[in-house]
Amino acid sequence: MDDFYSPVAEYYDLVARAHSEGDTVLRERLAATALNGEPILDLGAGTGRTVAAIAESVPQCDILAVEPAPAMRAVLMHRVVNDPHLRQRVTVVAEPVDKLHLPDKLGAVVAYGVLGHLCREKRQQLWQLLLPRLSAGAPIFVELLPLEKPIVLPAFPLACETVGKRHYTASLQGEPGPDDTMLLTSCWTIRGGPCPAQVIRNQSVWHTFSLAELAQETRLRAERLTAQAGVLYA
Repeated sequence: MDDFYSPVAEYYDLVARAHSEGDTVLRERLAATALNGEPILDLGAGTGRTVAAIAESVPQCDILAVEPAPAMRAVLMHRVVNDPHLRQRVTVVAEPVDKLHLPDKLGAVVAYGVLGHLCREKRQQLWQLLLPRLSAGAPIFVELLPLEKPIVLPAFPLACETVGKRHYTASLQGEPGPDDTMLLTSCWTIRGGPCPAQVIRNQSVWHTFSLAELAQETRLRAERLTAQAGVLYA
């Protein structure tokens, strides 16, 4: 899987602050789920926002945090190393999804913001790896862009934050790519403080599909949680 995140990893948590609905519902659902002490897989753990949500919601389970992007993983490791509770429970690995070595059993899977980077063939490989390890009723939490087919996506605000003397604004826009893909471009503008203004553009590729299509692929029951988040039940 291509590394679309390292060029803008330092800004990633600014976006997460502006779009926290998925984190909130993840915490609520995990806290209400009986996991029997089985480990939880965080696929595409990023800078660790979902790791923190899992750890706070389910204090008794180990967490396997998978993050291939080096810059994102560096932030994740910093978060884990400096939190004694996370340091005891969280194992960080860099392997991409097609090279994962997983525990025999998983109590839940969190796949926020990652499945759209996988083509259908790669997703099928992932399901073949994950589904036999899930206990009956185990949840797979997913977060998808609300794009079920390629479209022209006009620029819209993504984040607006101030840190120290610098002000960060971001937008996202997209256009159809080959087959089922969207070509997404994020634009970050940073102003203020002692440095000149900066404009940073970053491109990524996202495969478009719906939560219902994921249910068909996995033959699991799906439930919509927010505009972007949902859950599949094994």
